[in-house]
Amino acid sequence: MRRIEFHRYAAWARFVLSLRVLPPTVAVFFLRAWGCACRHRDEFSLASSIRPRELAALLRVSHGRQSVVELGTGTGWSAIALALNNRTRRVISYDPCTRPEREAYLSRAWPPVRERIELRAEPDSRGPRDGEEVELLFIDSSHDRDSVMTAFRAWRDALVPGAVVAFHDYDHPDYPGVREAIADLGLDGQQQDGLYVWRSPGAD
Repeated sequence: MRRIEFHRYAAWARFVLSLRVLPPTVAVFFLRAWGCACRHRDEFSLASSIRPRELAALLRVSHGRQSVVELGTGTGWSAIALALNNRTRRVISYDPCTRPEREAYLSRAWPPVRERIELRAEPDSRGPRDGEEVELLFIDSSHDRDSVMTAFRAWRDALVPGAVVAFHDYDHPDYPGVREAIADLGLDGQQQDGLYVWRSPGAD
């Protein structure tokens, strides 16, 4: 029993230390979300949510970008973090699978933040609605080669000049399809802490 408690506290301490790379408001939310996931034994969120180091890289490339689309909501941690990090940013997140755990984390986002997050229970391949433009596209849904390529192509025409596209799990050994898709698409970008970041042509 003591050994189990030790490992639990050690994991908690490691997680708290990992939050140092995040802005304070985002770190506070992640601490609350992680505690909630542990109490409710939400193994899906604990295993699948974006890690602080990766999130820090995503927030860096999102700087100054107001219209954000995320493909792959999961339980909403990254969508909430993106909205928290900019007081005027609007985040649209796509996922045809609405996970029941999601509301527990959305309820921990302050109301003004929650109001700037739009969840669409639709496949990412549906693409943008009429007139929508995207400054940051975060691709984190299906990780096989064909799905990643389809998602990117569905949204490419909605990217404004100089928009950022961030692919999650680029260097994850379990998801080689992400790297394969980027190679087949011929995207010349940069690897940043678990992300692959590409910018659309036309930036000043």
